[in-house]
Amino acid sequence: MEGAIGGNHGRVTDGPADLAGRTDLPSDTALAGRTALAGRTALVTGASRGLGRAIAAGLAGAGASVIGMSRDAAALEEAVGSFGGRALVHDLADVDGIAARVEGLEVDILVNAAAVMSSRRSKTLDATLAEWRDVRAVDLDAPFALVSALVPGMAARRWGRVVNLTACLGRMTGPGTAGGLAPYRVAKAGLNALTRTLAHELALGRRGVLVDATCPGHCRTDMGGPDAPRSVDQGADTAIWLATRASTPSDPVPTGRLWEDRAEVPW
Repeated sequence: MEGAIGGNHGRVTDGPADLAGRTDLPSDTALAGRTALAGRTALVTGASRGLGRAIAAGLAGAGASVIGMSRDAAALEEAVGSFGGRALVHDLADVDGIAARVEGLEVDILVNAAAVMSSRRSKTLDATLAEWRDVRAVDLDAPFALVSALVPGMAARRWGRVVNLTACLGRMTGPGTAGGLAPYRVAKAGLNALTRTLAHELALGRRGVLVDATCPGHCRTDMGGPDAPRSVDQGADTAIWLATRASTPSDPVPTGRLWEDRAEVPW
């Protein structure tokens, strides 16, 4: 099991001679899926549970070295131990401390999955300034702080993926945009705007960095509740897909988009 940042880790693999004549090996397609992110490092926030944990595990399964970030040290250690990752304990509400916490990390994939929900009754005129700021800190300011700290390195190396987990409640079109949950909706709308702005500033993939947002839908997580219609794996799938897409600066795949179930949806 790999532990907190700073520990050594490694793995043993079969050499070519060991593989000769084997008939029980996975197909070329399966092998490609397991090694799509070999040599890449991913940082996933909210990795101690729910969507963040499922995405972190999926990226590890695709060959990435995964750093999970969460404020819950015990839950995070258990989660990263399940897929061979590393733990980076930090409360994202401490936005000012984020840059120092990730200093020195060379991250190729950033998944902003952590989020907090506002009160169910928090309409715009009912929300307090304290609640507004608390939600914005985790849902918008923390992703910005991580982008500011980690994406310049991606651009310099000409390879990177930024995946922001947003919400249908943050869209300007479609169902569920009629009001309520104001701090959460507005923070997620801001995350959508950050996604689109950063993608264009990075020349829509022509600098090697893809920046996208995904709506996971209403999933059976602590936030979504046990009666939500979608599983955690369904909600995590598009984020994993976005992080593993092949692209080149000379011929980038579509980016700077909002995705749901691997299909583009309007902002």
